Amino acid sequence: MRKGLLDISPLRTSPAFRRLWIGTTAIRFSGQMAVVAVLCQVWELTKSPLWTGAIGVATAVPTIVLGLYGGTLADTYDRRRVMLLTSSGAIVAAGLLAAQAIAGIESALLVLALVAAQTSCTALGYASRRALIPRLLPQEQVPAGVALDLLAFQVAMLGGPALAGVVLAAGGPSWVYIFDAFAILLALYGMSRLPAMLPEGGATRAGLGATVEGLVFLWRRPVLRGVMATDLAATVLAIPVALFPIINQERFGGDPHTLGLFLTAVAVGGTAAGLLSGAVTSAARPGAVMLGAAAVWGLAMAGFGLFDGLAATLVCLAIAGAADNVSVTSGGTVVQLETPDGFRGRITSAQYAVGAGGPGIGDARAGLVASLLSASASAVSGGLACVLAVGVIAGTHPALRRWRRQEPVTTGV
Repeated sequence: MRKGLLDISPLRTSPAFRRLWIGTTAIRFSGQMAVVAVLCQVWELTKSPLWTGAIGVATAVPTIVLGLYGGTLADTYDRRRVMLLTSSGAIVAAGLLAAQAIAGIESALLVLALVAAQTSCTALGYASRRALIPRLLPQEQVPAGVALDLLAFQVAMLGGPALAGVVLAAGGPSWVYIFDAFAILLALYGMSRLPAMLPEGGATRAGLGATVEGLVFLWRRPVLRGVMATDLAATVLAIPVALFPIINQERFGGDPHTLGLFLTAVAVGGTAAGLLSGAVTSAARPGAVMLGAAAVWGLAMAGFGLFDGLAATLVCLAIAGAADNVSVTSGGTVVQLETPDGFRGRITSAQYAVGAGGPGIGDARAGLVASLLSASASAVSGGLACVLAVGVIAGTHPALRRWRRQEPVTTGV
């Protein structure tokens, strides 16, 4: 592998990781299509930024509450079995979303309820899936595995929203939800072929005490605490997705193809950064890299609010996507290597609650500020607040700035 390019060695050396990655890519691709479908459907039903912001609430609450509990499940039971059960529930929710669209019920509240149900299933299973990476790969390949995992998400963001715009224009949201259900079914097949994976030294019972134990462990580790705080600053303060429909309406006449391009632009930047992630995964101080990238994310979001025109809008979103990829890859590396396996499910779930639940809160914040001021003001103020918060975190968490990867120990022959 050339230095700086994506390291694909985990896909070559681990068939189990390869199956997990393929299934994850399928789910994320269809999931990004569903994001656009839900945004469009709720906007068409309500024409209100408050309602599009409410999508964030529908995803944030189950992500935070059930995501944390999902981490306890991952540290107690066979992680493969947890994944199979939760994915089955997600298929049912996707099918019901398709059914309500076909039936023409036209209830934004029902759409949000089904989105919350599917998010609940995803949240319960996420930690089990993510905690498998260090068990399926040797330590020196874990950063590359994290980068590949994120690349699957970026590829999904690149193709999913654009395809969703085409499908929505041709046949409406029902076809997007049907595709989502079949993609999860494909991933379910791949999961069924993974080996059983019981946690090593995990919790003895999946209860509140085990969840609290994991949160206490997180709080007492300044490095992990700093990663979570940085993710929280980026997601709560500078997430723009709830603003996409109203900015698309104001700047580009509400064209659904343009709306899809917004998310695609983020993915273009993220995918480009992922394909060049070798420099990131080999960085000696990933904590410092994460902090710098999170600050760039905030600046790009402020630019998204300031600069008009399609080209400028898409460039800002692409820069944001690249920064997000670098930040998440670096932060994920720190979490996976700093956390012992017996706590990895719970710490991973906490990171997921922040990384996936935080955007929901951020979307609600963005929608509220946009309804009170304007969409541009919401994006600019959130981006600058993110930069300020990251600066504070960098100053108060020197352990994160200085954290270094341990090189694998080798022995001579």
